Amino acid sequence: MLLEVRDLHVEFRTRDGIAKAVNGVTFGVDAGETLAVLGESGSGKSVTAQAVLGILDTPPGRITGGEIQFQGQDLLKLKEQERRRIRGARMAMIFQDALSALNPVLSVGAQLSEMFTVHRGMSKKDAKAKAVELMDRVRIPAAAARAGDYPHQFSGGMRQRIMIAMAMALEPALIIADEPTTALDVTVQAQVMDLLAELRRELGMGLILITHDLGVVADVADRIAVMYAGRIIESAPVHDIYKAPAHPYTKGLLASIPRLDQKGQGLYAIQGLPPNLMAIPPGCAFHPRCPMAQDICRAEEPPPAEVDADRGSACFYWRETLDA
Repeated sequence: MLLEVRDLHVEFRTRDGIAKAVNGVTFGVDAGETLAVLGESGSGKSVTAQAVLGILDTPPGRITGGEIQFQGQDLLKLKEQERRRIRGARMAMIFQDALSALNPVLSVGAQLSEMFTVHRGMSKKDAKAKAVELMDRVRIPAAAARAGDYPHQFSGGMRQRIMIAMAMALEPALIIADEPTTALDVTVQAQVMDLLAELRRELGMGLILITHDLGVVADVADRIAVMYAGRIIESAPVHDIYKAPAHPYTKGLLASIPRLDQKGQGLYAIQGLPPNLMAIPPGCAFHPRCPMAQDICRAEEPPPAEVDADRGSACFYWRETLDA
């Protein structure tokens, strides 16, 4: 397995208390596979990704338990200098806001070239040629002419293509894409997702796609992990989740997607708000919002149940949810 995360715990120590952002997350990604991590804002998706990549803000954040095995190495036991050599070269990230992630005072060509001068020891001339090649690869028109342009001179979709080019520059084994289609229109979203899927197939890399939009992942993901309150509450092949969810929260997320066959009807919304991570409810964290909650849900945290060989659900009533 390319990446295996086991029982990962991350917390943030603040003046107001301890926020338990990630609470025992376990998942794996194979080479050539796309895992989509879904959930509302605040569910722990991005913090999990930052912990895997080793870019967690410390303090206030810190990893309090678990293992992160990448290509046979336990990343949490490596020194920062060793982690830095892995970032970019073997593991890369596409950030949510491309305009904020890119340096506004350097041309995009210079930022792409730096990857090759720092990690590959290329000359500036060869690195610049490689940068133009990358821009052309992610389908930026007139790449040679635009390499000298600055981030603000590109549209949102083109900036995101630059971010994809930076992530794949050194052909890493794993790419983490954190909300890569945020603030893009539907057409550009589809283009960006198609590009990621094409590059994944071409390079044989693993891809972790973090999003709250179930419509984005339907055609590109192999498996889905649904997070809530810092915990994976359901994991399954993508088509199984869409066909029949095994957790009430996943069912609510799917029901909230607008459908063409339900014109004129009000949109469904999960009642209530995600829990405060400094005061996660006892038992199942979803029980205050769950229409199926019973006394046991308020008292005990449901362990992951094996729905079938490659599917799990952390719900006492997963069978009833499937049947419904």
